[in-house]
Amino acid sequence: MARRRVVVTGVGLICSVGTGTESVWSAILKGQNGIGPITQFDASAFACRIAGEVKDFNPLLYVEKKEVKKMGRFIQFAIAASQFAVEGAQLNLPYADEEAAEQVGVYIGSGIGAFEIIEREHRILLERGPDRISPFFIPSVIVNLASGYVSIRYGAKGPNSATATACTTSAHSIGDSFRLIQHGDASVMICGGSEACITPMGVGGFAAMRALSTRNSEPEKASRPWDKDRDGFIVGEGSGILVLEELEYAKRRNAPILAEIVGYGMSGDAHHITAPPEDGNGGYRVMRNAMRDAGIDPSQVQYVNAHGTSTGLGDRAETLAIKRAFGEHASKLAVSSTKSMTGHLLGGAGGLEAGLSVLAIRDQIAPPTINHDHPDPECDLDYVPNVARPMAIEYALSNSFGFGGTNGSLIFKRYSE
Repeated sequence: MARRRVVVTGVGLICSVGTGTESVWSAILKGQNGIGPITQFDASAFACRIAGEVKDFNPLLYVEKKEVKKMGRFIQFAIAASQFAVEGAQLNLPYADEEAAEQVGVYIGSGIGAFEIIEREHRILLERGPDRISPFFIPSVIVNLASGYVSIRYGAKGPNSATATACTTSAHSIGDSFRLIQHGDASVMICGGSEACITPMGVGGFAAMRALSTRNSEPEKASRPWDKDRDGFIVGEGSGILVLEELEYAKRRNAPILAEIVGYGMSGDAHHITAPPEDGNGGYRVMRNAMRDAGIDPSQVQYVNAHGTSTGLGDRAETLAIKRAFGEHASKLAVSSTKSMTGHLLGGAGGLEAGLSVLAIRDQIAPPTINHDHPDPECDLDYVPNVARPMAIEYALSNSFGFGGTNGSLIFKRYSE
């Protein structure tokens, strides 16, 4: 049986540069930076005191007041981003018809879940005893409750799942949703990821690994992928959600088709729990697998939204992986890291960046890599330095690599009949 074609009809984005899809996209194209001093806790004693916080987020715009205290910030982000995506897709949910409702699924992951509530309730346990732990503690923190809440809100009775594969979480959620639609298990999937771990333990834990930038005096310059002066990544927060639909289903309801998803690759490094192999072998294989799945030649891809976290080893490894996967064509690719503006959303990164890749195809413009001031000679691809670039984009590839050596790549195509 031929695999069903799958299209993207909605994109919902929240991150440090904005709340709302078009707000985020406009800021990204302008090269605006969302990194600043941490305000969610007193970070004065921390080596890294900066992050990509979502500013002025009001959960009451998306969630009933009585429900807010029952959910972690990552769930609130997921609900809001899903609302943006569903509204953009012009989906009139929930469906009254049971059979139609069973065709709509939700697949939203998170790398960590509600770290801020875990920390808060642990303090309560130690200071006030076990009988003071909130009855909402467990459902407010566990990863799959983002999918659960979104499913309940929209009456989505189809597949309901969640991934927790570190920084590849969202890519796996979207790729797995793509497969579910291809194989007929759903006609619509609301999918992606969300993260909110700008907390003492979250920031402190990554800082203890010496993974974070300590450029505290210049937060807007701290995330600088492929720049020779980079010194680590910046924790970000937010959510990226896509609405995927089977093509004929989308056409029947005259849905806005933003792009087609045509390829999904996975791979494992089998190398180290936090570091990629220096030759980028896992990254090479995941891009190769995605292009094989899409049935395209490397020369057909114009744009790569890279994992590009701003770490020394990671950026070099991804550069080598791209060179190996694309061969001579690598020098003709536009490769950018939007993490230079948003910070690293961890489990939410792949959803945000998949959404940005779709919008790049929609508007035929490659987002920039800002802070690319002093190129690392070992990272010598075209990273769309500092300024967005109008260009023809037929195929865009989005990379996500996670701790544990788990990798995912997604390929989107400009839609045509």
